[in-house]
Amino acid sequence: MISISVDRSFIDELLPQHAIVVWLTGLSGAGKSTIANALKKHLIEYEIFNLVLDGNVIRSGLNKDLGFSLPDRLENIRRVAEICKILIENKIVVLCAFISPTIEIRELAKKIIGKEYFFEIYIKTSFEICEERDTQGLYAKSRLGKINDFTGVSSPFEIPENPDLIIDTYNVSVEENVRKIYETISPILRIS
Repeated sequence: MISISVDRSFIDELLPQHAIVVWLTGLSGAGKSTIANALKKHLIEYEIFNLVLDGNVIRSGLNKDLGFSLPDRLENIRRVAEICKILIENKIVVLCAFISPTIEIRELAKKIIGKEYFFEIYIKTSFEICEERDTQGLYAKSRLGKINDFTGVSSPFEIPENPDLIIDTYNVSVEENVRKIYETISPILRIS
């Protein structure tokens, strides 16, 4: 078998950036995916190589065997955190958009990834606004008992105690929020 190894200096030259995981947490409909995808474009403009991991995409493929009970949610995030760990070891900035509803779940992700690489952003949006944005009617279906373990209705969401940043998606534009996030993380991402 042929073994191919890549010299770390080659990766450093190719990607002159520090890798971190930007972990966006919040209720369904808060704006996590919207902000993650807008931030992705913004980072590319500044030549920061990055990748978005979105909860809906991961659950439709890699983690389609998992439900929404708290143990399944924990396993979902454990798997995602393991992927993040591999990506940051290869200097890729990872933008994660996951409800990740409990402090325990987010702490597990931070432990696996490494606290020095984990940048937590709480996407703060009221329950009412999230429900208003819900084009699929998931909140209504949950109230009618058609969806079990729906975060914010039949399953808890624990607000982060000490996030690195809080983003308001109701009173502030996506562009302004992306700029705020970029200004906060850009000193971490650049290699001097």
